Amino acid sequence: MNIRSFKYFGIALFFVAASIIVLAARNSSDDLRRDLLLKVISFAVNSGHYQPGDINDKFSEKAFSLYIERIDFAKRFLLQEDIDQLTAYKKKLDDAMRDIDFEFLDKSIAILEKRTEESKDYFTDILSKPFDFEIEEEYEFDADNLEFVKTKQELKERWRKSLKYETMARLYDLAEEQKDAVEKSDTVTIKDFALLEAEARKKVNKRYDDWFHRMEQLNDDDRLNIYINSLVNVFDPHTQYFPPRDKENFDIRFSGQLEGIGAQLTQRDSYIEVTKIIPGSPSWKQGELEVGDLITKVAQGNEEYVDVVDMRLDDAVQLIRGKKGTKVRLRVKKLDKSVTEIVLIRDVVVLEETYAKSAIIKDEETSRSYGYLKLPSFYVDFSKINGRNCFDDVRKEIEKLNDENIEGLVFDLRNNGGGSLEDVVKIAGLFIKQGPVVQSMGRKGMQRTLEDKDPEIQFDGPVVVMVNTISASASEIFAAAMQDYNRAIIVGTNSTYGKGTVQNFSELDRMVPRKPAGMKELGSLKMTVQKFYRVNGGATQLEGVTPDIIFPDYYNYMEFGERDLEYAMPWDEISALSYDKWELSFDKDYIEQISQKRIKSDSTLMLIDENGERLKSLREETKYSLNYEKFTRKSELREKEGEKYDRIGKDTLDLAIEILKIDLPGIEADTSSKARSDAWIMALKKDIYLSETVNILNDIEEYRIENAGKLD
Repeated sequence: MNIRSFKYFGIALFFVAASIIVLAARNSSDDLRRDLLLKVISFAVNSGHYQPGDINDKFSEKAFSLYIERIDFAKRFLLQEDIDQLTAYKKKLDDAMRDIDFEFLDKSIAILEKRTEESKDYFTDILSKPFDFEIEEEYEFDADNLEFVKTKQELKERWRKSLKYETMARLYDLAEEQKDAVEKSDTVTIKDFALLEAEARKKVNKRYDDWFHRMEQLNDDDRLNIYINSLVNVFDPHTQYFPPRDKENFDIRFSGQLEGIGAQLTQRDSYIEVTKIIPGSPSWKQGELEVGDLITKVAQGNEEYVDVVDMRLDDAVQLIRGKKGTKVRLRVKKLDKSVTEIVLIRDVVVLEETYAKSAIIKDEETSRSYGYLKLPSFYVDFSKINGRNCFDDVRKEIEKLNDENIEGLVFDLRNNGGGSLEDVVKIAGLFIKQGPVVQSMGRKGMQRTLEDKDPEIQFDGPVVVMVNTISASASEIFAAAMQDYNRAIIVGTNSTYGKGTVQNFSELDRMVPRKPAGMKELGSLKMTVQKFYRVNGGATQLEGVTPDIIFPDYYNYMEFGERDLEYAMPWDEISALSYDKWELSFDKDYIEQISQKRIKSDSTLMLIDENGERLKSLREETKYSLNYEKFTRKSELREKEGEKYDRIGKDTLDLAIEILKIDLPGIEADTSSKARSDAWIMALKKDIYLSETVNILNDIEEYRIENAGKLD
């Protein structure tokens, strides 16, 4: 097949609009929507992606592999004959994308639905009778080591081994629970092996009943989303199609706010269950809705109730959420089985745990005070003019910390997956006089420098930035800038995540000026539009940021990061910029050396490193015996080995941490806030990495005192 390019495709937006008429003439409303969706996404990627490349046979093969893996990653549904049928399309998905042809998708859905129905019969039949746990056989966990089987008998056998393993694991847990109960009480009714095995099978059967029920709730849009994302993920792993609801949830995570009742929900036994009440929310203020309540019906204002039993969770959530000031009525089954109506007025719900917060760390020996600033993400609320953003919040927290006369600052970016590019540049500017913070490269080599132009510095004392493998994107921009400017010591895992690309959202409906009336929203496309580079010219893409001081951590032994994603963009570099490095008041090499020496002599940190190696070796074991006696011996051995590491993270360390004076009255006035604050402080006091970070700040202060006036 000849190589094809989309360079000629969608030369102007009117082409997309004009094509709607042609599509509408031959398609139903739902078919028209998916045709239009694929056409608009193709146009958007071709015209806006950083590096769209050619849509050719090689592209098709990659998309095919992604799609097959996503619809049957464990190889427990499709047969080899199904793969053979679908392989006929392996080099045709580029044509299908150009021609807006869904024959492959429709055929794959039909095959998968047929095999799913057959698999339901497998698991119910297999779990209807006891397993023989005395025979010698093994189960392979890693699907990469498996091939698609040829016959239904082989497929049922694969299910049998999988279900047998799960039942065996449940059986072992039940036996251990019974053993513990017998040790604590003389009145426990002891169940024999056969009864425990039957109970274990019943629990596994319930799990798969629920799982298949959720699969039955998948609709054509869900399947379409998987297919489209298999296509666009070939460009890079961060280019992704978001249906409207997924985009709404993304915005909530990004802004830390939503409009609704403030209840976290899950689905259990066909019911919508309340699992958490958000403090300060309408549900929390009204007080009637409680954790464990089951929501059975939902009504808007004074309208009729809609039954939500057996409804998909995301559909039920859409009924419960709504605009600020609107009324929603809930029919709720309480824990005592009584049924009541709860009326709530929706409001803005603030997810406080997503926002910046700070504390004071006291060194009781020296009476020094250090600031601790936690930033969970580089959040911003784009839905409002002057909406809440991380830059304003970080600036306020630093201002409060300065009022407490801190001598150093811990800036914690662990588990911070990134966010607003503009805000990270401004936050970096709080610590340097002025200058470039990050470089970006767009399509066709269009280069841009984002810089801090404000000479004011909000905090000029020593800074230690904490990162880990999950610190990504904007977190890596900040850490890299602080490292390149010599402004901070970076501490953490072997490297950060390694995401060195920038994405923008495109609302697809805006690209269709003549969308048919009544058609459902198309959703959004998150698309990679730039790569970013450090001011020294290097990229964080794939490589991440290597800390100045590396801490032992489980992540150091895990394959987790951009480099482990399929079709990630390559590392490269560009020219360095001119920038003025910070003049340190201490010998950075010396500080790093004494920290590493202390780490190697710290028994807890060495235990963490040792346990990381142990867990890595356990992950590399992919075959497990299905003989219960062998499984029990191996489980008991692992538990015995694991006892050595049980205390990691549980001991309170010698850290004196307290809430800022200005924040204390507001926190103590609210019991919920007080409980959350106390739990947070207690967690910090058990943080071995924070303890070593404070030691580093102490080292810096000691060095500065001892060498005052001696540095060149």
